[in-house]
Amino acid sequence: MIVTYPFSAVVGLDDLKLALVLNAVSPRVGGVLVRGEKGTAKSTIVRALAAQLPSVAVVPGCRFACDPAAPDPGCPDGPHEPGAEGGERPAALVELPVGASEDRLAGSLDVERALTEGVKAFEPGLLAAAHRGVLYVDEVNLLHDHLVDLLLDAAALGTCYVERESVSVRHAARFLLVGTMNPEEGELRPQLLDRFGLTVEVRASRDPEERAEVVRRRLAFEADAAAFAARWAAEESALAARIAAARARVPGVRLPDARLRQIATVCAAFEVDGLRADLVTANAAIAHAAWQGRDAVSTEDVRAAARLSLPHRRRRDPFDAPGLDERLLEELLERTAGDDEPGPGDDDGGDPSDDGGPGAGTGPAPASAGPGSGPGSGGRDHAGPPPSLEPSDGTPPSEERGVAGVAAPYRVPLLEVPGLGEGAAGRRSRSRTRRGRSTGARRPAGPIGDLHVPATLLAAAPHQRGRGRRGAGLVLRGDDLREVVREGREGNLVLFVVDASGSMAARKRMTAVKTAVLSLLLDAYQRRDKIGLITFQGTGARVALPPTSSVEAGAARLRSLPTGGRTPLAAGLTRAAEVLRVERLRDPARRPLLVLVTDGRATAGGDVDRAAALLKGTASVVVDCESGPVRLGLAVRLASRLRARLVPLDSLADLGAVVRDYRKAV
Repeated sequence: MIVTYPFSAVVGLDDLKLALVLNAVSPRVGGVLVRGEKGTAKSTIVRALAAQLPSVAVVPGCRFACDPAAPDPGCPDGPHEPGAEGGERPAALVELPVGASEDRLAGSLDVERALTEGVKAFEPGLLAAAHRGVLYVDEVNLLHDHLVDLLLDAAALGTCYVERESVSVRHAARFLLVGTMNPEEGELRPQLLDRFGLTVEVRASRDPEERAEVVRRRLAFEADAAAFAARWAAEESALAARIAAARARVPGVRLPDARLRQIATVCAAFEVDGLRADLVTANAAIAHAAWQGRDAVSTEDVRAAARLSLPHRRRRDPFDAPGLDERLLEELLERTAGDDEPGPGDDDGGDPSDDGGPGAGTGPAPASAGPGSGPGSGGRDHAGPPPSLEPSDGTPPSEERGVAGVAAPYRVPLLEVPGLGEGAAGRRSRSRTRRGRSTGARRPAGPIGDLHVPATLLAAAPHQRGRGRRGAGLVLRGDDLREVVREGREGNLVLFVVDASGSMAARKRMTAVKTAVLSLLLDAYQRRDKIGLITFQGTGARVALPPTSSVEAGAARLRSLPTGGRTPLAAGLTRAAEVLRVERLRDPARRPLLVLVTDGRATAGGDVDRAAALLKGTASVVVDCESGPVRLGLAVRLASRLRARLVPLDSLADLGAVVRDYRKAV
């Protein structure tokens, strides 16, 4: 038997504990996104909570975990008779791997039964397995966008719809959704961030005593897991009982109009998009009130809910980090907290002018015996809203120590790798992918991934008499199988090689260069690329940012990029060739795109022609930064050596505008 690390034994992380508990109390909150550095017990605490959830009653034999007291009328395994005797099982913890397919997540046609028995049957996916339990997605930021969309749609609707391969199925899919991610490996798009109900930023404690206690408990657990779990059994039982009691209390918790107006005021003041923030905050405040044993939502509940539901919804730029101005939140809550005063109009004798004020007074909320007892020590930085890369007036920020500023980014044209690749799904270059339009069928080279049923049937049909077919099923052989060939778009490795030498050091010129690169970084973010950054100046070149999915890190390095010195162009090209060689070994399917930003001058380093030859066969773009009335055309000659596309810096924004206008017209 596998022993799970006790939830109550996790040290610190109060915000994370509270967010998980609120979702356990009321799945309508909409899930939790846990952002944090590696090694902060994200996975441990999620698995620990799943072990504390109340067991669920299920209809025997139902693959969709229907409740015997109220079975799903549309259950594919139904209909089930309401009130029938059922069994019990622990709440399921289902883990969604990063490499999962859409079929594995949502379910699909049971191909084996279709081919061998001639019947159309549905094979449930992970969403069905997670119904009434926990669906855990580790590294959710690395999951393909279409899977995240499908997952969040099901979580929001509580229902999974499958329309594929002549199968039309609807089944219940209500679960506690928890996603974890390390922002260093890439961000989720703001549209997907908004779909998560709550978010928590976690960092490892810097307190030596707390760190020592974490290690002490972990060593004790690894030495004797059963004995360690037994030591915490009483706390775990109390936690499970309190979650069950809070769940039962949720339907009776009132949300007074005064608190609803308070929630709307806070969300409007923080300028969040849409109304999802208001709905999530309201549901989280109700869950918090139930968790604290209250029968009506108070200002304290609104405060706790807002601190978890709003930070990730304030992003205005993909390079912004989630954050919340706690001082503004407190001012808004104080300004709208006057309605908290009880009066004759309330059930417990409140003010008649307040038709829905809670019975609790203005005093502090009762202390919690479990997680989330305070506003949090989950490690978030509450210093204020995050700075944006985009200045409000469109001009670069102050420039100091030879560092040019960055202006507002703009839309750039599509730069793509020619040919047809087979890399990870994205939005840049043409590629054979698992998801996209079907262009045909082929014999599988290895284990079959996406079966092409019509092509398989056509391949097997002429041989049925010779194989002695009897009955409805087909007689299949391995060489009958065909897989779908799909064409879509892939993400690439976009390697920026930026000239930071003295020839680029004119303030306005370097600002234009940085803004252009920032715009290309934004484009790479939207197209789901990996990016890397090499700079060359003085006597050599350096890798400012190794290839990564974190475009935010690239933007940060770009902002602080100094300029000056000689121009070792050959060194920059040589370093680019070395980085690409290593990346081809690591990820051979991801095709590179080299973006060289330079005026073409070379005043130091080795032979440029020899260095350019190292990049033979690499798809390249040269952004020509040469300016002024007299131009030497050095970047033009360099683009010819590299067989690269040449894009003048001045026209990059104009080309983007042409592309945008053309797309609007189409």
